[in-house]
Amino acid sequence: MTTAPVRTASSRTTDDGSSGLHGSFEVLREVEDRVLWLSSAIVHHANRVRPNPSGLKVGGHQASCASMVSIMTTLWFRHLRPQDRVSVKPHASPVLHAINYLQGNLDPAYLPTLREWGGLQSYPSRSKDPDPVDYSTGSVGIGATATIWGAIARRYACDDPGTAAGRQYALVGDAELDEGAIWEAVLDPQVAELGELVWIVDLNRQSLDRVVPDIAADRLQGMFASAGWQVLTLKYGSLLEELFARPGGAELRRRLDAMPNPEYQRLLRCPADELRRRLPGDGSDAAPIAALLEQLDDATLGRALSNLGGHDLAALDDAFTSVDDHRPTVIFAYTVKGYGLPTQGHPQNHSSLLTEAQIEELAARIGADPDSPWDAFPTASPAGRLCAEAGARLHRDPAGSTPPPAVPTDIGRTPTGTATTQAALGRVLLDLTRAAPETARQIVTVSPDVSSSTNLGGWVNKVGVWAPTERVNWFHDDAETLLHWREKPTGQHIELGIAETNLVGLLGELGATWSRWGRPLLPIGVLYDPFVQRALEPWSFGIYAGGQSILVGTPSGVTLAPEGGAHQSITTPSLGIEQPGCTTWEPAFALDTEWTLLAALARLGRPDGGSAYLRLSTRPVDQSLAQVPADPAARERRRRQVVAGAYPLRRAEHPQVTIAAMGAMVTEALTAADRLQQQGIAADVVCVTSPGLLFQALDARSGHGHADTWILDQAFPAARATPLVTVLDGHPHTLAFLANIHQVPLSTLGVTRFGQSGSLEDVYRHHGIDADSIVRAALDLTD
Repeated sequence: MTTAPVRTASSRTTDDGSSGLHGSFEVLREVEDRVLWLSSAIVHHANRVRPNPSGLKVGGHQASCASMVSIMTTLWFRHLRPQDRVSVKPHASPVLHAINYLQGNLDPAYLPTLREWGGLQSYPSRSKDPDPVDYSTGSVGIGATATIWGAIARRYACDDPGTAAGRQYALVGDAELDEGAIWEAVLDPQVAELGELVWIVDLNRQSLDRVVPDIAADRLQGMFASAGWQVLTLKYGSLLEELFARPGGAELRRRLDAMPNPEYQRLLRCPADELRRRLPGDGSDAAPIAALLEQLDDATLGRALSNLGGHDLAALDDAFTSVDDHRPTVIFAYTVKGYGLPTQGHPQNHSSLLTEAQIEELAARIGADPDSPWDAFPTASPAGRLCAEAGARLHRDPAGSTPPPAVPTDIGRTPTGTATTQAALGRVLLDLTRAAPETARQIVTVSPDVSSSTNLGGWVNKVGVWAPTERVNWFHDDAETLLHWREKPTGQHIELGIAETNLVGLLGELGATWSRWGRPLLPIGVLYDPFVQRALEPWSFGIYAGGQSILVGTPSGVTLAPEGGAHQSITTPSLGIEQPGCTTWEPAFALDTEWTLLAALARLGRPDGGSAYLRLSTRPVDQSLAQVPADPAARERRRRQVVAGAYPLRRAEHPQVTIAAMGAMVTEALTAADRLQQQGIAADVVCVTSPGLLFQALDARSGHGHADTWILDQAFPAARATPLVTVLDGHPHTLAFLANIHQVPLSTLGVTRFGQSGSLEDVYRHHGIDADSIVRAALDLTD
C-alpha cells in the first residue's frame, strides 16, 4: 500500500505568508483562534452560564470541536465554493455555527442557545438549525456516507450526470470508521467513479472513554487505497518537519512513528522538564533526540510535540489543493483532541467542560472577552474582511421551488384473475409510463440486487438502468436474456450491491433533491421485507434529514412459507405506527396496491410531504374477492377508504362479530366469515390497509393529535360495533388498538414466534392465523 503524504506548503507561500488563496496564513490563524474561542464559548454558555433549573446535563464536546478547528477554518475560509457541500461530524456542530456566524450567516442571538428549545441543535440539522447546514449528522457513520449518496443523487438530478457539480466533503471522526456502514458504502463499485468525494478523517486517536491503543491508520489507508481512493496523509506539521531536518531529527521521527498512541497522548500532558526526560526514550536514539531537544526553549518544545498535520494551516491548504478530482479522496489528518485547550490530549476529555478559570485563560490567550463572548472582528480589520469575503464567496441562492408532477389518483384498471400485490407494484409502474408519462419520468427505483425477484424486471426493461455514461450491453442480442441491463444516463433504476444501508442512504438523498437542488424526484426503494429492520435506522435518519421516499418491503411475513424463519418478517407491520414522517400501507389486493402507491407518490417532493412504506406479498389472491364497485362514485369512495386506512369488505345484515384483517390474511378472514355464517354467526370483514393512519385517527378523536377521523366512522361505525377479531401476518399488537374505537371485546391473532419452513397451510396453522383459528377466536368472543 502506498499513500501520498502531504508535507507543509511553506515553499508555496509568499514573503508575507500568503498562499495566494484569500489572504495570509497570519490572518487565517487569527480567524482560527476566534473559531476555537466561539465553539468553546458556545458549549460553555450552554452548560455553565445559561440557567438550568432541572439540573439535567446539557452536554457538548469542546475537545471534539477543537480537533476540527484548523481543518474547518482552512476549508471554509480558503477552499469551499458555493457548489460544494460538507457533512460535518456531529460533535463539531459548534465549530460550524461559529464559522457561519463569522461569515454573516447566523444571527448572534443564536450563539447562546445550543441545545435549547428552538435554538442550535445538538448536532447539525438541515431541517432544524437556523443557519446553513448541508447534511444532517448525528448517527455515527451516516453523515459520511451521505456524501456518497448525495453525489449520486446530484448527478442523477443534474443535466450532465457525467460531470461532478461541486465537491462533496465529509468531515469524519476516526471512530466513525469502525462503522460497517462506512465500508459497505466505500466498496460499492459506483463509488470509485465519484471524483467529487473528499473525506477528511479527524485522526485524533481517541474514543469516548480512552486513547485507542492501535488506531491501525496504515490498515485503514490501505483499505481506502484498494477501493480506488486517493489517500493523502497529514501526519506532522511544519515545525516538526523542520526539526526532523536537523541532527537528531531522523531519530526523533522514528521515535514518534513507533510510539504507542497512549504514550504520545501522555507526553502532551507533561511539563517541559518532564518532556525532555521522557521523550527521548531509552533506546539507541535517545542521545541524539535529547541533544536536539536541548536546542529548543520550553515553549517551542511544547508547540513542536503537538504540531501535527491536521493543525498546520499550510499543510492543510496544500492537501486541499492536491485533491484528484478523477477519483474519491480521503485525507488522514492527524490531530490532537482538545487542541489548544487545557484539556488537550487527556483520555477523558471527550465530554469534559472547561472550568471558569480555564475559559478565562483561553480568552486571555486568544484575545477574546469572556464578558462579551460573541464579539465579531471589526469590519475593516484584515480578519473581518476575510470573513466577509468568505461569506460573500459562499453565498447561495435558495433552491428553486419546482412543484412535483401531478400524480393520478386512479389509473382506471380493475385487475381480474389471480395476482399478487408484489406483481402489482411492477404493473403500476409500467401503467404510469403510459397514463402519466411526466410523472413516470420523475420516478427512480433503487434495489440491492433484487430487481427481478421483486417484480421490477418489466420496469427496468422499459426505462433502463442509470449510469453516468452509456455502457455496452453485451447481452442485448442474447435471445434467452429476459432482463435487459441497458445502462445509460437516462436510465431510471439504480442497482446497488447487497447492502440495505446503502439502499436507504441513497433513497434518502434522492428524496432530498427537491430541497437541495430544486428538482423533485419520486424515489422508490425495493428490498426484501425481512431486511427492512436492517435498513430502518439509516432510513429513519434520512427521513429526519428531510428525505422523502417510498420503501417497499417484499415479499413479507410468514406467507413466505417455504423460505423459513430467516426470511419471515414479524415486526415490520407496526412501523407505520412507530416511524415519524412515514405512512405505512399493507394492501390486500392489486388495486389497493395501485391506489396506495399513487397516494404515496403524491406526497413526495414537497414541503408538506412525507415518506411511505409499503409491505407487499407474493401470495396469489383471487382479485374478485376485492368486490371493487363498478359505479364511479362508489369506486372513488372505496379508493379514499383504502388510502385512509381501512374499508368494509363484507357487511352482514346483523353482525355478531367483526374480523379486521390486513394484507395476505384477508383471504383467511373471508373464508372464516363464510364458515361462521354456516354456523349462524354473522360476521363483518374489514380490510385494514394502514394501521398507522387508523391509530392517528383514533388518537385525534381522543384529542391527542390532528388527523381526519371520518375513516373510523366508515370502516368501524358505532352502529355495527361488535366483538373484534384482528388478524395479520405480523405481530398481533399492530392491530390491538382497534378495540378501543368502541371498547369492544378483542381477540388478536398474529405472529409472535420465529417461523419455519412448510406449506402455507402448515405455517398459518402453526402461528394460529389460519381460517380455523379465526373461527375459534370468533366463537370464543360470541359464546
